[in-house]
Amino acid sequence: MRFLLFGTGEYYNRYKIWFDKKDIAALVDNSKEKQGTFIDGIFVTEPQNVHAYEYDVIVILSFYFRSMKSQLIDLGVEECRIYHFYGLHDLIYSPAIKRKIYYYNIPSQSGIQDKEQKRILLLNQDLTLGGPALALYHAAKVLIKNGFHVVYGSMIDGPLREILTGEGIPVVVDENLLLETMEESDWIDGYQMVLCNTINFHVFLSKRIMEIPAVWWLHDAMFFYEGVNQKEIKRIENRNIKIWAVGSISKKAIQAFRPDFCVENLLYGIEEPGNQNKSLGFIDKKWEHSGTGMQEKAVKQEEIRFRKMRFAVIGYIEERKGQDILLQAIQELSPDIRKKAEFYFVGQNTSEMARRVIKAAKEIPEIIITGPVGREAIENILNSIDLLICPSREDPMPTVAAEAMMHAVPCLISDAAGTAEYVRNEINGLVFRNQNIGQLKKLLAQCISGKYDLAEMGKKARKVYEEYFSMEAFERRFMDLFSESACLCSGDQERNEQ
Repeated sequence: MRFLLFGTGEYYNRYKIWFDKKDIAALVDNSKEKQGTFIDGIFVTEPQNVHAYEYDVIVILSFYFRSMKSQLIDLGVEECRIYHFYGLHDLIYSPAIKRKIYYYNIPSQSGIQDKEQKRILLLNQDLTLGGPALALYHAAKVLIKNGFHVVYGSMIDGPLREILTGEGIPVVVDENLLLETMEESDWIDGYQMVLCNTINFHVFLSKRIMEIPAVWWLHDAMFFYEGVNQKEIKRIENRNIKIWAVGSISKKAIQAFRPDFCVENLLYGIEEPGNQNKSLGFIDKKWEHSGTGMQEKAVKQEEIRFRKMRFAVIGYIEERKGQDILLQAIQELSPDIRKKAEFYFVGQNTSEMARRVIKAAKEIPEIIITGPVGREAIENILNSIDLLICPSREDPMPTVAAEAMMHAVPCLISDAAGTAEYVRNEINGLVFRNQNIGQLKKLLAQCISGKYDLAEMGKKARKVYEEYFSMEAFERRFMDLFSESACLCSGDQERNEQ
């Protein structure tokens, strides 16, 4: 079978292992910078040239499936020849292409299947230091604290593995989880429960080992369902499984496909800086922007008038996160107002939208684009800003908003972000209507002019963190949900008998 692979970013790097180079006719990408170059020795062409190649299917390796699929159809590509990476199980999977499984803190597969020590398996899509991976790491710590044995499994290796193994938590890295179902996994047997994190496990759950109780913890907005085959979602049996969601946005997304699912709410927990594993900053990049004083602690409200106000938006620069909305609002501020502030755009800046934002920001000296930074730098930023801005078009429960509130920093947040449910407007934060540039501009101007006591607002935002996003609140809710499962009740009985 001959393939064209559309997309050369993060998901290309995750899924390219399943394709033999000789079977790839070309790579396809919308980036002008990549077109005409070679990646992994394979030529990168523009979408308009796909008809110049002989191929059987085009595989979209991106979450922007809907727009990329429409682009291909407009170019005359037959819909039946377009696949998403979620569809690779049916397209190419077979036991013959299984890859090696890596065990850490476990001697071998037999070490996991020790019937004398039943375990809880936690599965995440990767071992990055992103929100879902860290949320599951915190769940692992809570389970261990409450007497459970935990194994943390992942589709992709990453820096979180060192943290987990450093704390004695067994880790399994199994790239086969990118394609296969639970029934097809060689090592998932004998567990007391399997907890899967994010929509990425819908194919895995579509054919389950039904004797093993499952929990599915969803962190995803509707955007991440664009490439999902509805047949796979509907195939998931609604028995011996619990569905949790990080707020109403994630809940509505799954129930759009499966209204029969009873979905419980489980917010993540954020650790206080003093309690965090120091290893969380081990891949940290230095804060390189000079002359900003970003190392200093947040000042009192009455001291703000002696310096520029500091705003930050933190996250991958992409359409879903809405940094372009903020950019337009800043552009529309009067120069006299704008010069009293600094706007920090923090996060990965290699997307197409990021390039447009960077180009436009060159005309606005008050905007500082930092690129990606590590945990220590983010702590420094949150200790130094007056307001965090979250202009997302769609965002289930942005971790950085809870982190800001932990630091007693109020948020100016779109009502399309799940955290807005916990913000009382003009009391512990500010909320604007999704994509309403005029309203966002007005709120920015009012903050800069001193209409709001942001320091006092930040103190009240801190109480939101303590009530909903602290590790104490997370542990209470997490263990309450776990205790509702009959399988855990039997597990408690077994431990009491030992």
